[in-house]
Amino acid sequence: MTKSELIERIAQESGLPKGRAEMVVNTIFDSMTSALIAGDGIEIRGFGSFTVRLYKSYEGRNPRTGDVVHVAPKRLPFFKVGKELRERVNGSWDAESEAAVEAVSAPAARPAAAPAPAKPSTPRRRDESLSEDVI
Repeated sequence: MTKSELIERIAQESGLPKGRAEMVVNTIFDSMTSALIAGDGIEIRGFGSFTVRLYKSYEGRNPRTGDVVHVAPKRLPFFKVGKELRERVNGSWDAESEAAVEAVSAPAARPAAAPAPAKPSTPRRRDESLSEDVI
């Protein structure tokens, strides 16, 4: 569900004009954002809670170049699902849903890998060129 779909749904179910529903949704999101920026948690009983987690700096790697990159400390929002929401989501779980997930998550059958070429019996020195029979 996108923000636009949420606004549309609120407008339909509440009878509010679409512009008013958009204002309500924006006010809720702005209030939640302000609370998280201030370091406050948000708890919506039955739904879940939002908190801010602190992450220390660390040395990472650029996957493309392999260079060491310093990653600065940061604060990121974290959502923990509430018990009621978790139970409702899992309550709609049935055998058909489980079969669909198993079909998607099952590893695809891969053809057997070709055996690795045999290594030469004597080690080559760097200055030796490869002979035609090794290539």
